[in-house]
Order: sequence, then structure tokens, then C-alpha cells
Amino acid sequence: MTAANGTEGILAGMRLVEVSAFVAAPLGGMTLAQMGAEVIRLDLPTGGLDYRRWPVTNDNVSLFWAGLNKAKRSVTIDFSKPEGRELAQALITAEGENAGMLLTNMPPKGWLSYESLCEKREDMIQLTIKGTRNGESAVDYTINPKVGIPSITGPEGHEGVVNHVLPAWDLITGQMAAVGLLAAERHRRLSGKGRHVSLALEDVALASVANLGFTAEAELGQERERVGNDLFGAFGRDFITADGHRVMVVGLTGKQWGGLCKATGIVEKINELSEKLGVNLRLEGERFKARNEIAALITPWVASRSLAEVATAFDEHKVCWSKYQTVKEMVEHDPACSTANPLFKKVNQYGVGEVLAPAVPLDFGTDQLSAQPAPRLGADTDEVLSIVLGLASGEIGALHDKGLL
Repeated sequence: MTAANGTEGILAGMRLVEVSAFVAAPLGGMTLAQMGAEVIRLDLPTGGLDYRRWPVTNDNVSLFWAGLNKAKRSVTIDFSKPEGRELAQALITAEGENAGMLLTNMPPKGWLSYESLCEKREDMIQLTIKGTRNGESAVDYTINPKVGIPSITGPEGHEGVVNHVLPAWDLITGQMAAVGLLAAERHRRLSGKGRHVSLALEDVALASVANLGFTAEAELGQERERVGNDLFGAFGRDFITADGHRVMVVGLTGKQWGGLCKATGIVEKINELSEKLGVNLRLEGERFKARNEIAALITPWVASRSLAEVATAFDEHKVCWSKYQTVKEMVEHDPACSTANPLFKKVNQYGVGEVLAPAVPLDFGTDQLSAQPAPRLGADTDEVLSIVLGLASGEIGALHDKGLL
């Protein structure tokens, strides 16, 4: 893909067809598209399952869909009909050294089965995202309870469960899908062989909690407790300033901890606390155990100062901290979430208007593509069929007349 400034992305020349909905698969495809791959999202003419997914504008245009399909091309084919399925398969398996790749979270059956696609192209690469490894339906909001996260999220002492609004497993799965496709594409270049890669949302969550030590902790008989807004295993807590702002401070590393103690003027008091408790507060785990006593020293310092005063002291001593803010406040006031950050630019999104859009966060130094809007549904159908499949305008017109496009 070539940007308006003439820059080609680092994945320029790669072509991928995406048949997907919701978060993980569209995110995987968009990640590759934002690095220059030609990602063709294939939908029914009426749109996919997520075409009206909230949040939406007052005109029912999905901001969700626009956000997860940036830089892609949109092709609409009525694959509910045999002729449409045949056309879709031809698009997926089209010739080209860097083509013949499919990303989907739809059931790999019938025209989307790896076996049927391999009949048309032997070196086909397909990555299929599933709910569970057995192919059962699952989403982030059902996987999260299964791996125990809602039982350790929320205020200390809370008896119920607390769901997290961030679809963590979907996001990780989307990125892993991009990695999986790149790995399979490299394998094909070296061996000439295709591959069907399966990726289960449940397995991503299970692997993640195991990698973080949660499962080993449980195996050793330890039940993780809720700690509210505190940072587990070190010192980190939220405090309220004199003018009513809430800030989060973290003393995880030795440098962070030293800067926090100096900024708040509690170095001597911390030494006294260490002697009183008989612990070494230079160790992060000991700081966690003594978190309430440490917080009691920091609370009055923060509470007696305005946010501006706290920020000045914290920044001077390189404290790891942040102010709590809403998404709206971030968009309106935070330079990091604006065009002052090279990650973002304003794009004219079809049906929405001018909105802030991010490029891929990876910075390669060169071959960097700026943010591009999501396509209008079906906007690229004729051009893609002409270029990729070599169909003449008359043939494309006949497909339109049949209601397939």
C-alpha cells in the first residue's frame, strides 16, 4: 500500500483476504494493512455481523466498524449463493507469490474450509480464529470469567464479580493472528508449503494467565485476593489531590520507588517504617505487604497539594505516575491523543466525518504509513475483481445484474 506521501509500507506486496467480524480477526487484518499489506475485507452486500456494532453515530454508522477496518479494501459478494461462493474462493486463492492468504473467524466449513481452498491453491495459508480449541462459541465476556479475572478485579473485600470493559483476550488474539500469518508466510517462502493455523480465544487467555504466573500461584494453593486499585506485588496506589483530582503512582522499580520517596519527602520516614516493621522496603514484594503504611505517609502529602504542584514534584523526580481522566477528557486535553503525536492524524471517515485515527504503533523508522480511513462498504469491489481476477467491465456488470455484487 502506498501512502499519500509516496511511502510504501513494510509489508507492501502482501495480499490477504479477510472474512471476519467483531474484534480479533478484524484487528489482525488491520494490523497488517497498516503496515502496507493489501487486506481485502470480504462481506455480504448488506455488511457483516459487526457492520452496525456499537458505538454508533446518530445516523447508526458504526464507529466500531470504522475503527477496526482502517486501511483495508472492502469487497462485497453475495456468498450465500453458489456462484458468489465460487467467486469469493477465486479471490481468496488468486495467483501471486505473496497472495493466497485468508484470515477468518468464521467456521472453516464448506467454501471456507482449508481443504476446499487447497484444491484451488496448494500452498494456501489460512488462519482461523475460534472461540475454544474445540470450535465452540466464545467471546471475551465468556472467556474472562472462565480464567478467573472477574474474581480478582474490583474493590478489596468485594463479594461479587467485576467484568472488565477492555476486551483483553480479543486484542491479544488479534495481534497473535497477525504474527501467525507472518510466520506461516515466512514458512511458505522457505518451504513452498501452505499451512492452516488455528488460534483459539480461550487458549490465548489461558496462556496469558499462565505466563503471568496466575496458574502456578493457584497450583501452589494460593488464592489471589482483590487489592482494589493497588498494584499487586509492589507499591502502587491512587491518591486524591487538594483540588479533587485523582492520580495513580507506581513504585515498581528501585528508581521509581526512590523518586516517589524523594518527591513526597518521606525518605527518612520510610527508613523508620522499615525498622519498625522489620522489613526491607527496597524489595518490591515487601513494599506490597506494607502498602497501607506507605500510603498513610503519601496520602497527606498529595492531599495538601494541587494537581499542578503534585505534577511538578513528580516530574522533577521522575516519578512513574498518571492523572485519571475520562476518554472525553483525554481527547479534549491530552496532547498524546492528538495530531501532536505522529501516531495520529485526522481522516475523513465515510458516514462519520473528520475523526482522529491512529496508524500502527510500530515505528520502523522508514516505510511508515500514516493513518487511513476504513473503506465504504463495497467501495473496492469492482476494482479488486478487475485487478485481482482480471474480470472485464462487462463481466463485472453481469455479476451486478445477477445481484452477486
